Amino acid sequence: MKKTILTLLAILGAAAWMAGPAAAQGGLVSLKSSHDVVDTANRLESALKEKGVTVFARIDHAAGAQGIGQPLKPTLLIIFGNPAMGTPLIRRSRSMGIDLPLKALIWEDSAGQVWFSYNAPEYLARRHGITEMGEQVRKMENALSNFASAATLP
Repeated sequence: MKKTILTLLAILGAAAWMAGPAAAQGGLVSLKSSHDVVDTANRLESALKEKGVTVFARIDHAAGAQGIGQPLKPTLLIIFGNPAMGTPLIRRSRSMGIDLPLKALIWEDSAGQVWFSYNAPEYLARRHGITEMGEQVRKMENALSNFASAATLP
């Protein structure tokens, strides 16, 4: 009976994960967007600015590829952050500075679906050996989730 319940819970958990709007693999969270790449990026930047988050850069990978005569579907990288949120993590583990400020990659796949991808803060904390700042990491995850929703939902 116990084994059956555990198996059922595992199946239900896997089904919920697969049916959810976000897929996470190797620390990367990817959500489908209801908008094209440029609109998704613009919506993200508006949401960030509305909350006082600094947008440091917008990198157009497709334009870079075009500059060397290579095709690439629309792909934008937005680099953004809030020093009040990131600095304590970098102070705890200086190597965290390689992953902060945060980044969102907004890209179109071969089927024309637009995706919003970002590194999961919990993954970044583990990567840099940060184990005691759970509340700070949860705040960052919550903020990223809210920004991703603002950018991708209809």
